[in-house]
Amino acid sequence: MAAEVNEAVEIAHRDGILSATSLMVSGLGAADAVARARRLPSLRVGLHLVLVDGVPTLPPERLPDLVGDDGRFRTDIAKLGFDIFTRPSARRQMVAEVEAQFAAYRATGLPLDHVNAHRHFHLHPSIASAILAAGKRYGMTALRVPLEPRAVLAKVQPAGRAGVAWISAPWIRMLGTRARRVGLRTPDAVFGLAWSGAMTAERVEGVLRMVPEGRTEIYFHPAIRNDFPGHAPGYRYVEELTALTAPGVIAMARRGDVTIGGYADF
Repeated sequence: MAAEVNEAVEIAHRDGILSATSLMVSGLGAADAVARARRLPSLRVGLHLVLVDGVPTLPPERLPDLVGDDGRFRTDIAKLGFDIFTRPSARRQMVAEVEAQFAAYRATGLPLDHVNAHRHFHLHPSIASAILAAGKRYGMTALRVPLEPRAVLAKVQPAGRAGVAWISAPWIRMLGTRARRVGLRTPDAVFGLAWSGAMTAERVEGVLRMVPEGRTEIYFHPAIRNDFPGHAPGYRYVEELTALTAPGVIAMARRGDVTIGGYADF
């Protein structure tokens, strides 16, 4: 993560409703993120595992099946997922990298509130298995299961397109079953998938107006600029930061029937 993201996280926690964040342990600005988190003891922090389109924790030469010539993780997520599933060498490298990222997070000394994965790659059964195995050794108690209620999205923005859910739905259900079977906390609903990079104040207010019963995660990608190093083209980072600090959003999130916190708080 970049400094522009780290600063936005601190602002959104101090002046808005952001209660938890996730750390890419090998990301740009990781050390800065850890230092800020230590200054914000009420901010819950989790591990954002990266196995695609990012920087590995292990030396790239130990991950020949997972990285490209530039030493970064491959970006062809479908082919990479196929290779991990079918090639024992790729699976072994993935397992080693998952272990290394859990170990790197532990080395920060920060409590582990939750675990999720870049581009929701933990929906992959082999990656999920590696996370569940390593998580047991590193004190993981909560895992994001990205189940987004499309009916709520349709009510918030009737004319909008909510994306294709049927492709990922079976894998989401499988991950949820596996996580709950080993006693992990999981959300009952997650918002931020269909409108990833575009969680505007209007949309967030709409979600909060109709938030379902249970444990709900609404995730964002805030930053103080839209064009920082490593940004995703088209993402409205500054608008998402504005949403997290908007008076209307804050008022709705702090009403009596809503409790804000990290996974460890519920």
